[in-house]
Amino acid sequence: MLRQASRLLTRSIATTQQPIRVMGARPMSTNVPATPVEDSAFLESWKKVAPNIDPPKTPSAFMKPRPPTPSTIPSKITVNFVLPYASELTSKEVDMVIIPATTGQMGVLPGHVPTIAELKPGVLSVHEGNDVKKYFLTSGFVFVHANSVADIVVVEAVPVDHIDQNLVQKGLADFTQKLSSATTELEKAEAQIGIDVHSALNSALVG
Repeated sequence: MLRQASRLLTRSIATTQQPIRVMGARPMSTNVPATPVEDSAFLESWKKVAPNIDPPKTPSAFMKPRPPTPSTIPSKITVNFVLPYASELTSKEVDMVIIPATTGQMGVLPGHVPTIAELKPGVLSVHEGNDVKKYFLTSGFVFVHANSVADIVVVEAVPVDHIDQNLVQKGLADFTQKLSSATTELEKAEAQIGIDVHSALNSALVG
């Protein structure tokens, strides 16, 4: 079967005479034009097939043009910190943010390389001069752009100083008990998630 697939692939490439794109040759996001580029060939084909119907819109048509990458590194990083029901920070210029990524704590300064990282339960620290604001996050993603803008999107967040340590200890004890008495894989998974979140909450308070 593998040999047949190889022959079919070779035949297809030889027939179409299309160059093979190397994964490493794909342009970086910073090299993509800041303004959307229309596909003229597609528009012409569409007009021939359906001249009385407007061509469909692509997602890029509804997006604002990407800000150009600055020639020099700015002194501040701009942070957008949003939840499904609220926006905690909007275009806030700060010195640094420390993010609880699944790969470890990640510090983001102005001029940081473009990055996408998944977040785990932990503390987000926003540094502005001598002022440090800390939030506890459950999960989400961070998008660091080449123009020193960081978009932090999370499912749930709360300022660390709003957390009740007694409730955290009680929740940790309850989920630990649930894990010991769980009989199904689903019950074990739910209890383990509760333990992980409350352990991270406890670490945020004592740390």
